Amino acid sequence: MADPPVRIRVPGNHLMLGLLGERDEYLRLVESEFGDADIHVRGNEITVAGGDAQVVGQLISEMVALLEQGHPLDVEHVERTIDMVKADERPSEVLGTTILRAPNGRIIRAKSAGQRRYVDAMRENVLTFSIGPAGTGKTWLAVAMAVEAMQDKQCQRIILTRPAVEAGERLGFLPGDLMAKVDPYLRPLYDALHDLLDAETVLKHIERGTIEVAPLAFMRGRTLNDAFVICDEAQNTTPAQMKMFLTRIGFGTKAVVTGDVTQIDVPGGSSGLVDVQGILGEIPGVSFVRLGRRDVVRHRIVQEIVDAYDRASRQLAT
Repeated sequence: MADPPVRIRVPGNHLMLGLLGERDEYLRLVESEFGDADIHVRGNEITVAGGDAQVVGQLISEMVALLEQGHPLDVEHVERTIDMVKADERPSEVLGTTILRAPNGRIIRAKSAGQRRYVDAMRENVLTFSIGPAGTGKTWLAVAMAVEAMQDKQCQRIILTRPAVEAGERLGFLPGDLMAKVDPYLRPLYDALHDLLDAETVLKHIERGTIEVAPLAFMRGRTLNDAFVICDEAQNTTPAQMKMFLTRIGFGTKAVVTGDVTQIDVPGGSSGLVDVQGILGEIPGVSFVRLGRRDVVRHRIVQEIVDAYDRASRQLAT
């Protein structure tokens, strides 16, 4: 039995273009995703009939709410909103809420429910582990939270680190001294910093030592107080390296550990990130956030790539 028709009155004709898109592009996108929905637009009233009427009505209401919050829609946002409504999530509560405002004026918002949980976990815990596939914003959001913490005087410095583990290439063939050799491995951390701060500000912080980007081996023997510390690509730590890093945490410090357990390059395949989930799971102040395909915020094809590799792994396992 078909759902009863749903009527949505859009509060103001000025929202209709943003809701429907140029030449009804967003409307056609919704119709292609919900084949059982019959959508009619008359003035600023939208009527939805058919088998998918309720869920499409909820989707359109969420899109209207985002527009009212000042959150402009594009194809990517509409696709993400569709995915979230299908998963029984509230896009207006996730996508429309500002997480932080970067020093360069950029407004940072979560782009998925998983990212929102991740940000909340970083705010509420001393140690947060973020585990998920490429493109889910693990590193970028951690750096954004670190920048916010330093700007708000919640920490005195930011320390970004990752293991310099080779992924098919040979470290020894790179030119230069040790720091020059490991610099390419640290480049994603610099990229995240430059997204949030201008180049001159980043350079000043690095020269003063208030921002430090270094390979994981440089953490040994240190105690890190009043800092926001991020260990990136932690799937490539050994269990001993993971323990070494975690025991660097000092007073007034928050730590975030990120990694993708499907991309382990550590020699021998024994990952400290895999082991730690069973060791620290019951400790107060420690949070594990697992991100998935719905949290991928890169090109939509990245979601398909992640799914394809997951299917291939399951086939090999059976």
